[in-house]
Amino acid sequence: MKNLRRNCTAIEALARALVCGALLLATGAAWAGQVVGVVAHLSGPLMDRKADGTVKVLAAQSEVENGDTLVTERNTYAQIRFVDHGEITLRPGTTFRIENYAYDADKPDGDSAAFSLLKGGLRSITGLLGKRNKEKFSLKTPTATIGIRGTTFIAQWVDGAAGVPSAPSSVPSPAPSSAAPVPPLAPGLHVAVQEGMIVVTNAGGAQNFPAGQFGFVPNLHQPPIVVPQNPGLKFAPPPSFAANVPGPVASQGAAAQQGGTDCIVR
Repeated sequence: MKNLRRNCTAIEALARALVCGALLLATGAAWAGQVVGVVAHLSGPLMDRKADGTVKVLAAQSEVENGDTLVTERNTYAQIRFVDHGEITLRPGTTFRIENYAYDADKPDGDSAAFSLLKGGLRSITGLLGKRNKEKFSLKTPTATIGIRGTTFIAQWVDGAAGVPSAPSSVPSPAPSSAAPVPPLAPGLHVAVQEGMIVVTNAGGAQNFPAGQFGFVPNLHQPPIVVPQNPGLKFAPPPSFAANVPGPVASQGAAAQQGGTDCIVR
């Protein structure tokens, strides 16, 4: 009788564990499948690796979801517009993951915008979420995490394994003003702020970068540093990508190009 009771207890415990596991899987699947934005503009192939491991090829107006990893091909720029009207534009050769994004106009306490830049570069334009809950935005990179203060910024990660010669702790050399070839960017994280301010943080410390400033983070343990000039950071999506950008585009675009960054900002 005691053995039978023990067996029943074990079976009940196993059943409860299976039910709980099923509920957790269902919750995770629902979270991962949540639509958070669309592909607003696209200039070439864009791959989407889902949280369940499946891979899709996206087109303009395709939906993107929580848990997606987006990969742009060699000549592809891709602009993702999120439900809060924020935009992230990926440059060619970029791998970008939507870690956890949530926005409800009526529930600001639930805001979340957590992303990872695994490879390549992007431009981020703050949406409604970033304007009302700046602290809820984070962009992780291999050497630092970027937070915002109401912002348009560019970030590019250069992998040291690519064989670019540079001392890890050196400040990137500014791009020459002549028509000579621009030297490759030094390995590490490069940032350029075009509007507002960002804060870049890693194990070495934190540094604020206001509009018009360039920054560099060589590795996880050295603090972010201010770079006096553009080291050769470029961002030049097709002109059609700026079609929906409000404000005096022409004058701001010219100012951005004078600063050495080929992009149009708002």
